[in-house]
Amino acid sequence: MIDFFKEHYFYMLIIVNYLLAISAIVTVLLKNINPTKTVSYILVLALFPFFGLVVYYLFGQQYRKSKIFNRKNVVNSNVIQSAGRNLLSKEQNLKAFNEKLDDKIKLIKLLKASENSPLTISNDVNILFNGEVKFERLFKDLRNAKNHIHIEYYIIKDDTIGTKFLNIISEKAKEGIEVKMTYDDVGSKLSSKMKSQLLECGVIMYPFMPVFFSSLTGKSNYRNHRKIAVIDGQIGYLGGINISDNYVNTPSSKRYWRDTHLRICGEAVKVLQFHFLTTWDFVTKQSIEIKQSYFPEIQSKKDIAVQIAASGPDTDWANIMEAILTAINNAESYIYITTPYFIPNDQVTTALQIAAKIGVDVKLIIPKQSDSWVAESATNSFLEPLLEAGVEVYRYCKGFVHAKTMVVDDIFATIGTCNLDNRSFNINFEINALIYDSAQSEILKTQFIKDIEDCEIIDYERWKARPKFVKLKESFSRLWAPLL
Repeated sequence: MIDFFKEHYFYMLIIVNYLLAISAIVTVLLKNINPTKTVSYILVLALFPFFGLVVYYLFGQQYRKSKIFNRKNVVNSNVIQSAGRNLLSKEQNLKAFNEKLDDKIKLIKLLKASENSPLTISNDVNILFNGEVKFERLFKDLRNAKNHIHIEYYIIKDDTIGTKFLNIISEKAKEGIEVKMTYDDVGSKLSSKMKSQLLECGVIMYPFMPVFFSSLTGKSNYRNHRKIAVIDGQIGYLGGINISDNYVNTPSSKRYWRDTHLRICGEAVKVLQFHFLTTWDFVTKQSIEIKQSYFPEIQSKKDIAVQIAASGPDTDWANIMEAILTAINNAESYIYITTPYFIPNDQVTTALQIAAKIGVDVKLIIPKQSDSWVAESATNSFLEPLLEAGVEVYRYCKGFVHAKTMVVDDIFATIGTCNLDNRSFNINFEINALIYDSAQSEILKTQFIKDIEDCEIIDYERWKARPKFVKLKESFSRLWAPLL
């Protein structure tokens, strides 16, 4: 028997592989997901023994409906429920605001229906362009913390800027300030020495979904792409800028990094706090004490309407994608989008085409050179139908554009962590701020027009005439688009 196995082990492994592959294919078919995505998985499983199974178990698991997060511990808290009632009561007096928003009110109703995300009115916001501006403000706020600091980031590295950040929160912890930090285990890189420093100073920290070789499963693909900082329950940060030297432009920087972040002071911080606590409950796997000090009364100097949209395997719906789609469908004047990764689904592609064809000014900024040739080639494969419909596509040449923003009709803007790709829409944990304010929309619009100065516009006729081998590479990369 042993000799038989030795002689035929490869064939037996192939048989086992295809038994598992058939089981996986049946599972994919029963899920009734996007046909293109279904075909992609079937082809990979059928044509690539062993490798296909690895791809499926890393990228093919669907956790949205199985709920990785159990929100009960947080949602059922008396403190959370009291804060939620307080926010909802402030939503009632919105008649004048509703008239101002006109059709954009559908966005608010959409999020309330899908995820009970309240519209918060009492907010002051600052749009921060590029890492050097963001870190200056963030470090000042961290040093002034009086009660607690809550950190949730995809990438935290102990390089130059990261060490400054980690030293600040270490000092605050030594002062007796509560510091909680969770970081994505795949995206972040912290040395053992730095981890020891943080723990010794009193920082409480947990990795998000640790990945070990012995437990390499589909969950390794579901990463926490959010970037959240909450300080004293009064100041919040979110956006595209992680904690790493890559995001700061200095004379020694190898590549200019164009990014956008958001600082919020006001009621919307309570919603950011809720999402942080939900993540914290998950990563610690312990009962947590939700303190009243996490949700203080906040007196904002301005009344800027902000709604926080979170999406991921922990939500019933793809909230951010649906909000973006609704904003596109209701645009009347213009849609300006900046994204580093543009691998849209059919709904977003069709919505942008229709908007352009009915006369809406649709402009898109993407990087000229991405940090992934596969993603860049896949992106290029989606551009020709948009160009044909009248969408203006600009490629950023000054460096790498990493901002994830959209501004519509001088009244609506969104800034956050969500790219316009399948990974952000359906796989990663993401968070965006939706801002309903003409002044903030004007700021983002002005920056968009400024960024165009550092771009080259794609000419439709020249784009169509690119070499066939380039188109073939793009088409091949597009086959992997549902998996990227």
